[in-house]
Amino acid sequence: MANFTAADVKRLRDQTGAGMMDCKNALADADGDLEAAVELLRVKGVKDAGKRATRTAANGLVTAELAGNEAGVLVELNCETDFVAKTDLFQQVAGEIAIVALEAGVFDRLAVLAVEARPGVTVQQLIEEAGSSLKEKLELGRFARLEGGYVDRYLHRTDAALPPTIGVLVQLDKENAEVAKDVAQQVAAARPLYLAREDVPADVVEKERRIAEQITRDEGKPEQAIAKIVEGRLNSYFKDVVLVEQPFVKENKTTVKQVLAQNNLTVTGFARFQVGQA
Repeated sequence: MANFTAADVKRLRDQTGAGMMDCKNALADADGDLEAAVELLRVKGVKDAGKRATRTAANGLVTAELAGNEAGVLVELNCETDFVAKTDLFQQVAGEIAIVALEAGVFDRLAVLAVEARPGVTVQQLIEEAGSSLKEKLELGRFARLEGGYVDRYLHRTDAALPPTIGVLVQLDKENAEVAKDVAQQVAAARPLYLAREDVPADVVEKERRIAEQITRDEGKPEQAIAKIVEGRLNSYFKDVVLVEQPFVKENKTTVKQVLAQNNLTVTGFARFQVGQA
């Protein structure tokens, strides 16, 4: 029988992040030799990672961290099942990533992966170690950073048993906690794609115009009325996808633009992630 104790198993787990049974088996195969057990787990981890790489990670969570209200990051971490999304380890890793990304001042996903999460361990390695322990493919999804002005966050749970799966960052030109919260909830609920009309790409506008014109002609509308009807339909499209033109969710007779004007505020940026949606 291999010569090792429960303390050896714990030490190996702490050192490698592997599961308890994997650590026990590795120590048994290594006859209690800790260094040999670490090597066995590394080999097993590479093999398992190769298998996990072909699987789909479509579950997970969204989390956010703020530096006061001067800057904020929004992080999506994905896994294969909602069972893993509920684990303390998965949620702890997501929180660590958000904190170190905020402190590092990075602005894109690839830069986040290269950030040192712990001494000698990058975010990419942290994710791989957690995936090995949890037996699932884990991957960093989307990442956003906003800084300057007044930044706030909103996280929403679609299931009380799961971590937040919708997350929003909003950026105002100056401080107003109440309006920032309202706008963040607006973004979460109404799913705008653009901040202002001028942010909608010209090719997208042209495509919507063509569709509106085709629908109008198919309806047999008089030729002289088509242009006006098309413009009306295009305006309806903008009300759906442009944040400041949307009806305010708390009072749909008022637009977001009017709420901002009443408070002498401007939204300068926002980000919205929802697990499972591009």
